Amino acid sequence: MYVATRDIAAYLGLVVIRTIWTVNFKQIIGDIMQTFPHEYIASAQGKASDYVIAQSGNLAPIHIAEPKEFDGSGIYWSPEQLFVATVANCLILTFRAIANASNFQFLNLKCDATGMLDRIENSNRFTEINIDVVLHLQSKDDLKKGQRLLEKAENQCLIKNSITAETRFHNTFTIE
Repeated sequence: MYVATRDIAAYLGLVVIRTIWTVNFKQIIGDIMQTFPHEYIASAQGKASDYVIAQSGNLAPIHIAEPKEFDGSGIYWSPEQLFVATVANCLILTFRAIANASNFQFLNLKCDATGMLDRIENSNRFTEINIDVVLHLQSKDDLKKGQRLLEKAENQCLIKNSITAETRFHNTFTIE
């Protein structure tokens, strides 16, 4: 009888803990983002030559053109550069959301990303993306939590999770 009562109490304790965690998590996330699914709309328009104009809602338009590697001028962002930059941007924004939800203060997060485009099975595709990450912290006491939160951001980065290219993060931490 004691074992069964203890097991039930342990189970109920887990239910209470899980419920409290879920409520707190939903309160935190509810303030950060809307419920899923999300829909994103963008448009692009271009002439036979020159740049393409990409737009989304009331955001400032972006001029996009072929990179030098595809005989472009190299004076506008290319889809390839935007793709690689998007992985780096997503990591920073994901880390920032996790850090804010965890009440974690950091000074700066910098990502330098390099994407490798190759021809595989008659198709051009990114095969790997390497991101050099530098997280600037205020104190040595923040290091372990910063490492843990950065790893969590790497695992939750939705752009990284949506692509087939192998993504590698090379993390460095500095203390100011």
